Amino acid sequence: RGAVGLEPWTIDQAPPQAGRLAVVTGANIGLGLETAKALAGAGCAVVLACRNPAKAEAAKAQILAQHPKASVECMALDLSSLRSVRSFAQTFAQRHQRLDLLINNAGIMMPPYALSEDGFESQLAANYLGHFALTGLLLPLLTATPGARIVSLSSLAHKWSPIQFDDLQFKKGYDKRLAYGQSKLACLMFAYELQRRLSQAGHDTVSVAAHPGVSATNLFQHLPKVVQVFAPLTSLVFQSAEGGAQPSLYAALGTDIQGGDYCGPHAMGEMRGHPIKVGSNRRSRDTATAAKLWTVSEDLSGVRYLSA
Repeated sequence: RGAVGLEPWTIDQAPPQAGRLAVVTGANIGLGLETAKALAGAGCAVVLACRNPAKAEAAKAQILAQHPKASVECMALDLSSLRSVRSFAQTFAQRHQRLDLLINNAGIMMPPYALSEDGFESQLAANYLGHFALTGLLLPLLTATPGARIVSLSSLAHKWSPIQFDDLQFKKGYDKRLAYGQSKLACLMFAYELQRRLSQAGHDTVSVAAHPGVSATNLFQHLPKVVQVFAPLTSLVFQSAEGGAQPSLYAALGTDIQGGDYCGPHAMGEMRGHPIKVGSNRRSRDTATAAKLWTVSEDLSGVRYLSA
């Protein structure tokens, strides 16, 4: 699982990517930057979809320093704003006629309570609903591109919380851990449900999910100071951002990947190691809940999926 022959999967096993186009959300830092860097190195043209234009340009310079011949474009995208998501999708469709890879990577982890401009709990907005809307708006381009893939980033935290339909936005009392878990469960259920709908509609576009294990990235900025004190020791347990990006890259480029696959690290309870196909909990595979979540997500985002 996750290996061609007996060798662990690496990007060197991926087919040539020349002529293909990828969008990576949150590509200016951490997992997103490492994912974009690797895709550019493999020959993909890459669009860095980022909230902060200055940071996106800095990331672009970093990628080009490593891969001078790469095609790298920066586009503004704030996933916590449906207005920004719609603007990005419209501009992208005007500039490009294809989309081979959509890596729904961007995310925030356990911040203080806040609502987005659309009135959504911040983690549900940025991690899930923004990506749900973005994928729906870009789907016509994806389904028109042979062999396109959509990779949704989940987390080991998908096991932390159910989908709380009676209080999706945590207005009755905020638990940042449960809210993060809910957002990551939603991402995983979306990946599975999207694959079911793509298959039913007869598309060859593939929807898959990945999680990075436990990676030492900027996501930890909102954790308690007492935890941050031990940050220098995290490399003993956590893997680097480059290591954490491997499951996403495997999901995006692995030749044995099929729709509905979920990829993560192989060792230490999926916390680190080379990428393989992994399982997920029963809750994440509940098709009735997934269908309900889909309907609610269309209502909240205002984005209707026509071709899936």
